[in-house]
Amino acid sequence: MSVILVQGYHPLKGEIEIQGSKNAALPMMAAAILHKGTTVLKHVPRIQDVLCMMGILESMGCACVLEGHTLTVDAKTVRDIQIPEENGKAMRSSIMLLGALLGRCGEAYVHYPGGCSIGSRPIDMHIRALRQMGARIREEDGILHGTAVKLKGVPLSLPYPSVGATENIILAAVAAEGTTTLKGAAMEPEVEALCRMLNAMGANISGAGTGIIEIRGGSLLHDGEYTVPGDRIVAGTYLSAVMAGGGSAVLKKSSPDHLGRVIETAGAMGARIKVDGGDMKILMEGRPGAACVVTGPYPGFPTDLQSMMLVLMSMGQGQSRLKETVFEGRFATAKELRKMGAEIIIEGKEALVNGKGRLKGACVEAHDLRGGAALVTAGLGAEGETRVTCCHHIFRGYEDICRDLKNLGADIRREG
Repeated sequence: MSVILVQGYHPLKGEIEIQGSKNAALPMMAAAILHKGTTVLKHVPRIQDVLCMMGILESMGCACVLEGHTLTVDAKTVRDIQIPEENGKAMRSSIMLLGALLGRCGEAYVHYPGGCSIGSRPIDMHIRALRQMGARIREEDGILHGTAVKLKGVPLSLPYPSVGATENIILAAVAAEGTTTLKGAAMEPEVEALCRMLNAMGANISGAGTGIIEIRGGSLLHDGEYTVPGDRIVAGTYLSAVMAGGGSAVLKKSSPDHLGRVIETAGAMGARIKVDGGDMKILMEGRPGAACVVTGPYPGFPTDLQSMMLVLMSMGQGQSRLKETVFEGRFATAKELRKMGAEIIIEGKEALVNGKGRLKGACVEAHDLRGGAALVTAGLGAEGETRVTCCHHIFRGYEDICRDLKNLGADIRREG
């Protein structure tokens, strides 16, 4: 099992380029099977989740080639409509293939999705919407079997702006007959990116980013090429790393336009941030100040950066409060931070954090993707050595966190 070792008290300085977005690339890969041809995606991150999705597509009969950061998906042939169990349970984004397969083939076998253990993430909204569009879906032994003679566009409304449900509906609606109007849609930048990609291939989608999306189905898609945007969560992670370790850095292709609430909060905690086009310049002197943060759907503070915020609050000054409104399991990282001397009290959906000024290196365990990255960040501002175990979670979403932080001057290395 891989371990990451971090020596603290090494101020950061340098420049790195942010990888392509995981949460944009995966639904785009699922979208590729809607077209009986070739789709080219550029700036694709070379991470475990992308490789897993490639394995799923190849098992279905698609040809996938990843050269550098350019992925070519040839989906002329889809021979198998059943996703392999080990791949389907390995990551949550496999559920995206339910809507896409129903649209392309009229049938799909999809396992209940896996991924990080960060709390309850039901897929009832996905299933309800697809049934309203004419699909018949039944569950047996953890497998969803969907069939549809022909999907039909209908008015839909989500009770919560679920990103996954929004994307699944979009994928199904592109191949449906008629117009689908989706109210209560997620407004995340990754949803917008998916819609732009599909429109570039001939789809007719409007309203992405507004909460009401209209998809006029039945358009014939054609070969296309699209560039995946920078990963705003990776950018937020490295912004947090600079704040934890101190120093300065330039994060290129960091999608600062999509980090409004994060930049605002970081600035209030003492970071000096300058946005220059798609780049961010960060300067951090001294320890972070206190803050009050509530996570929420975009454009709110992203739940994926909640663990990083717990780190900064723990090593900051004064009392901070953080309320988690999306995934209750995110607070699993608090237990590990306590091993490093953090003073965190969990009360239901809220965390009360008393800033200690300095943390101490310890052996900690990554329980999920973002929590693991947060523990690496904590090590940058801790006294002594921090040993982060179970790092396979981190590699699902970060190309090479050790490489990137080392390029900024961190004393960090991976073993195993």
